[in-house]
Amino acid sequence: MMHDCLFCSIVAGSEPASVVYQDEHTIAFMDPRQFHPGHLLVIPKAHVPDIRSLRAVDAGPLMLLLAAAGRAVDAVFPADGLSIWHSAGPGANQEVPHLHFHVHPRVAGDDLLRVYPSSPTEPARAVLDARAAKIRPFLEKALPEIQMYRGG
Repeated sequence: MMHDCLFCSIVAGSEPASVVYQDEHTIAFMDPRQFHPGHLLVIPKAHVPDIRSLRAVDAGPLMLLLAAAGRAVDAVFPADGLSIWHSAGPGANQEVPHLHFHVHPRVAGDDLLRVYPSSPTEPARAVLDARAAKIRPFLEKALPEIQMYRGG
């Protein structure tokens, strides 16, 4: 737990939150800013700055709650769609440096989280293949941890 982290303070009970679920690893609570009703946050209880630091063993419980939270929000606050997002680091405008996923009901045309501010480029297949080749070794390095988590 980090003493200057808002979400760690919520986990510790020293900051108020409208909790919808918690277990020994995770907690989900209402985001105090409700662009659309039902917007909630899902976080690990352990302090993890963002997705880049999340261990496979901790990812399982977090993703299970995230999926369940998405279904729950959709059932209680039916909308045209649902967005789930996480911003990692200052370049992505992360506001609280504790891993958190937003679960947000969406209404068609609300322009919330507009994915691209302008049309993205569409590189040639060779460029995409070259980029994939750069990423692949890092992912393959992580596979033993993933397999261990899966019991393989």
